[in-house]
Amino acid sequence: MPQVQRMSRLMAKTLRDDPADAETLSHKLLMRAGYVRRTSAGIWSWLPLGKKVLDNVSRVVREEMDAIGAQEVLLPALLPREPYEASGRWEEYGDLLFRLKDRKGADYLLGPTHEEIFTQLVKDQCTSYKDLPVMLYQIQTKYRDEARPRSGVLRGREFQMKDSYSFDTTDEGLAESYALHRAAYQAIFKRLGLDFRIVSAVSGAMGGSASEEFLAPAAAGEDTFVDCPACDYAANTEAVTFVAPAVGAVDHPAVEELDTPDTPTIESLAALLGVPASATLKNLLVKVDGEIVAVGVPGDREVDLGKLGEHLAPAVVELVTAEDFEDRPDLVRGYVGPQDLKVRYIADPRIAPGTAWITGANRTGTHARNVVAGRDFEVDDYLDVVVVEAGDPCPACGAGLTLDRAIEIGHIFQLGRKYADTFQLDVLGQQGKPVRVTMGSYGIGVSRAVAALAEQSADEQGLCWPREIAPADVHVVAAGKALQTELAVSVSEQLAAAGLRVLVDERPGVSPGVKFTDAELIGVPQILVAGRRSAEGVLELKDRRSGEREELTVAEAVARLTAV
Repeated sequence: MPQVQRMSRLMAKTLRDDPADAETLSHKLLMRAGYVRRTSAGIWSWLPLGKKVLDNVSRVVREEMDAIGAQEVLLPALLPREPYEASGRWEEYGDLLFRLKDRKGADYLLGPTHEEIFTQLVKDQCTSYKDLPVMLYQIQTKYRDEARPRSGVLRGREFQMKDSYSFDTTDEGLAESYALHRAAYQAIFKRLGLDFRIVSAVSGAMGGSASEEFLAPAAAGEDTFVDCPACDYAANTEAVTFVAPAVGAVDHPAVEELDTPDTPTIESLAALLGVPASATLKNLLVKVDGEIVAVGVPGDREVDLGKLGEHLAPAVVELVTAEDFEDRPDLVRGYVGPQDLKVRYIADPRIAPGTAWITGANRTGTHARNVVAGRDFEVDDYLDVVVVEAGDPCPACGAGLTLDRAIEIGHIFQLGRKYADTFQLDVLGQQGKPVRVTMGSYGIGVSRAVAALAEQSADEQGLCWPREIAPADVHVVAAGKALQTELAVSVSEQLAAAGLRVLVDERPGVSPGVKFTDAELIGVPQILVAGRRSAEGVLELKDRRSGEREELTVAEAVARLTAV
């Protein structure tokens, strides 16, 4: 039988005002309602109410993972360097990894994700095709040394995550495991009451091929995604591709050099010549693993360094410095053009062969007109690297795309054989020969889902949890003294006996106004008040989300709440 949680004994101090350092709605409300407290930058303590919500999210995740036949395990968070060095991620993760040494000087890390360790586990346990397919998962604390942890539990250095992994002998089997996880994720987020979108994504440091993100639209979201109002296309901005239209044959005039003093920026150049920025060619210089590379985009667009980095991974991409220009006098800052350029030249597909541009002439104070791609310069690699803007054409249907902010709550990958190749994960096949295993990787941010729910479901009064993950089914409030308190405790015990989770506010010396405010702030879906008609055995039931109220006898209230 569920126990009644008395607020007089609950370790949760509500706050009247927003914490000074709180930025997002979830950060403010989870702090004010007594769900979490900050321990250090990006490190949070979950108090009793918060732990209940976190556990409820974990329960839903477990139930749906178990339903598709996945098996729960628990692997260590403290991991040796060697497996991550073998996969290359000891270096690829860079400063995001928490690294440490033991007393003997051996290198360890705190796990950000566990592909390597799960691969080794399956290599140890599975030797025949008869042992596969298998899907394994864990719910565990992960660690990433974020440079700027912020937004409360949305972006922490320590966080709860469900990570699962599938192991199959065929690509068809991997596709089936991927589909099972995709459906399970949809069921999980629907049960949690989240509004979400499934979008195409890039794999990043995880590796692999096919990849999709589950995003919860919210103003506090750090991800930007595109949505097409005319079809079902949706994607993370880093995964959006642009198909350049065919350029008709045009006999462009010869290159003409222009005297353009003091025009090192696109804005100053366009103003001097009286042309739109879109007629100019912007050439950004970056370093790729230390080698200078030029990236060309239309002058009215910006280079998406994140997208460029994804294209060139695992190479490290960084902007050039003033010292780099000093070492390369042929690269004239503010006047770089692709013609006769002695570095690798990457261009956005919009810089298609046959298009003509105004661009730098590689001399201070000089630009060139009628510089034609394919005639006056060659492109080494075409990569879609511009920052996506609202109105850009949908890759699927051509309609204008819309942009929205969202919180990433899940990510699924078809890893293929990347990690199996690294660790030589083979099983004996049906023909008696070794078969290389293929993998999938699937993550859900459990603690992040709590914050996403808070962002999406809160109102002006406070949190407003869906019943599935709320810390209680009903919040009973004693709005008065002895009589009201006696009735509130009595009905709470009856509700608990009927199987409901009950939070009762019977705090002595606390005014009804404060209790009502706290009940709204804490966000339990049903609020039952023992108030002015307590002597008659009549209670007021309020729906936290709709605000609807009705008066009920004790028996009616118990029947109504247990029937929900």
